[in-house]
Amino acid sequence: MPGAQLLLLQQRPHCAQSAQSYRSGIINRQLCCRAYAASPKVVLTREKGKNKQLQDLLEAKGISSLELPLVESAPGPDRNRLPTVLRDTSFDWIVITSPEAAAVFLEAWKASAQPEVTIAVVGSGTGRVLTSASSSLQTAFTPSKANGKTLAAELPERGANTVLYPSSAKAGSDVQDGLSKRGFKVTRLNTYDTLPVKDLDPDALALAKQAAVVAVASPSAVSAWLGFVGKEHAAHTPLACIGSTSAERAQSLGLHDTFAPDKPGMDGFVTSILQALESQKAAV
Repeated sequence: MPGAQLLLLQQRPHCAQSAQSYRSGIINRQLCCRAYAASPKVVLTREKGKNKQLQDLLEAKGISSLELPLVESAPGPDRNRLPTVLRDTSFDWIVITSPEAAAVFLEAWKASAQPEVTIAVVGSGTGRVLTSASSSLQTAFTPSKANGKTLAAELPERGANTVLYPSSAKAGSDVQDGLSKRGFKVTRLNTYDTLPVKDLDPDALALAKQAAVVAVASPSAVSAWLGFVGKEHAAHTPLACIGSTSAERAQSLGLHDTFAPDKPGMDGFVTSILQALESQKAAV
């Protein structure tokens, strides 16, 4: 079953599998899903390949999870412009507010002969995408709280205060509006988009609907979950959010059983999942 992977911990397998896969606790849903009566505790909805860190953190706490990517990245309308802009124009700041924006920027930066840049990132996870790829890329600023509003409020003035903001086409205007009000000159390029996945296996979705909690890391994932399961079901399943932006989208769509950390990031994401699971226990 493409994209669906069940972590069932501290259980004996009911179907044949290699000793290695059993020790790792990773069981391919396509082969084994019918053999398990237990439902996953948490559904992980980030893009394919971006759930492993969270899977490992939950696994260490004995929490089973189903990886079910609900969204995927696609090129934005300004993606092809980014290398040319980086090559031909100098900016006092490059502002990057998500790991995907960092990955797209990195590709364009390499294609533009790797100019010297000064980078502000929204959080440490976004920064690691850049610094782990090249020693020439170092982050010069990270705000006290990992969200766009705080970054816009705290970004230090520098030079002529020119800013390049490569962003998601679906991102709100908090960053450029906040910076513009402070006198920064912002060039926003919508370099990528986040879309619901085109195909979702019905068996995987049925299993996901049995989970206690759904973990979401973007407003797009919130909207996708609502679109796939409908409002009646979504309203009765707690959402654990990576940050306030996703929680605000959920609230605006009428999904009020949401949990979000005070400080966005992976540790906070785990905390919001644990809080959501505890809320389910209390409701029983």
